[in-house]
This record gives sequence, C-alpha cells and structure tokens, in this order.
Amino acid sequence: MWDFDIGRSVSIMMRTWPFIVFRMIVYFGITLAYIMATGTGASVGYGVGHISTDPDGPLSFALWGGVVGFGVVSMAVYWLREYILYVVKAGHIAVMVHLIDGHDVPDGQNQIAYAKEVVTERFAEANILFVVDQLVKGAIRAITGLLGGIAAFLPIPGLSGLVSFLNTVIRLSLTYVDEIILGYNIRINSSSPFETARQGVVLYAQNGKTMVKNAVWLAVIMWGVSFVIFLLMLAPAAAILYVMPGQLAGWAFVLAIVFAWAFKAAFIEPFAIACLMQVYFRTIEG
Repeated sequence: MWDFDIGRSVSIMMRTWPFIVFRMIVYFGITLAYIMATGTGASVGYGVGHISTDPDGPLSFALWGGVVGFGVVSMAVYWLREYILYVVKAGHIAVMVHLIDGHDVPDGQNQIAYAKEVVTERFAEANILFVVDQLVKGAIRAITGLLGGIAAFLPIPGLSGLVSFLNTVIRLSLTYVDEIILGYNIRINSSSPFETARQGVVLYAQNGKTMVKNAVWLAVIMWGVSFVIFLLMLAPAAAILYVMPGQLAGWAFVLAIVFAWAFKAAFIEPFAIACLMQVYFRTIEG
C-alpha cells in the first residue's frame, strides 16, 4: 500500500485554506473566462453566419467562433503560466513544506503574503523559478525519451508495448516531481536553486522504487476522483450551453473537462503534492 498519511494531507489542506480559496478564484476564474470566450465567440459566429447562403451557415460559424474563443483563452493561460507557478503553486508549496516540518504559519490573507515572501527569498524573479521548473521537466522527458529510443533499436517482439507501459508508469510517478523538487528547494533554504534542483532529482531517482509506488497509487486515486468530478460537471456544462445559440452539444463535453480541470487544480493537486512531499522528505532522510 501507500506510505503517505491521507488524514495528515487533508489536515494540511485545511490549514492552508487561504491558498485553497486563492486557487479556486484563479482556476475557476480561468474556467469562467473559457465559458465567456466560448459563448461570445459562438454568439458572434452565429450572427455572422446569417450572411452565408448556406442554411447551416449560422451553426458552422457558431462552432468556429466557439473554437476561436476557446483558443484565445488557452493562449492567455499559456502566457500567464509563469505567474500562476510563481504566486499560486510555489506559494502554496512553501506553506505546505513548513507545515509538514511542524512550523507555524500565519492564517488568512497573511498566509499568502508570508508565502510570497518565502518564495521571493529563494527565487528573486519568476523567470528563475520557471527555468528551474522547465529544467526538471526536461530531465523527465529525457528519461522517457531514452526508453523509447532504446526500444526502437532493439528488434524484440512486444518490446515497444512494454516500453509504452513503462513510460506510462514513469509519467504517473513523475507528474508532480517538479513541485516536490520545488518543495525540497524551499525546505533546505537553498542559495543555489539550480544545483539544489539537480540534487533533488538525483535523490528522487535514488529512491525511485518508493516514489513510483506511492505516485502510482495516488494517480489511481486521482483518476477515479477526477472521473467522478467530470461526470458531475457534465450537468452544469450542459446547462450553460443550453443558452448558447445553435446545437453545440459537443461543447458540453469540452466544458465539463475544463470544469473538472479547475476542480482538480484547486483541490486534488494540493492533496497529491502534500502526500508525495510527505513520502519524499521522509524517504531521503532515511
């Protein structure tokens, strides 16, 4: 079974409620932006579509208008990813690290200000943290790519399927490794974030068996919860699309995914990170 304490992780989430609320505002705000942009794009497209002589013109234009609106918000979220990482994720991780180590942290809005101060001490600029994060992710992609490259050169029947399965397991086990390494960076009060990140990845690899086991268990739990959330989100997504022009039923599926993503980012991800940081800190000390 797993080595993390679910009760303790839930307790950490409850004690970091200001960040949970902050994450809800950020990620559900992004969801609202998706809904408004998709709806506006579909409405504009539906109106423009009446110019077309094609009887299906309004519906076709509405569909493409929704696609454009969805794409515009996706681009905005992509460009805001550094801010989201620096303020939302890193700040929350900083507070969770201190709670795991038994330190006291402020409550309310003071907790967010305190976390921002801690992160700023470690990473003076958002782009430094972002570069460290991308370097860790690059190392992960190199590992999975190496396995695929080896399989391509070895003429062993069924090897590609086995490697594909192993890559899936590796990706599951490394989903939150960049957040864990960030927590390790903050925990040891590093003055050299790049070198500490390298050491953190090495320690993760040295204790890979334990980390993979717990990460896969956690991934199964998260997949199950995320699927249930997705099913529950289909109803409100369909209700929102009911007021949109045209028969855009397919967008209910897309918006349900966005709703589920927002819920996952606000609630499930912090829980997973708290669980894995427990295991990581305890394992590298042992």
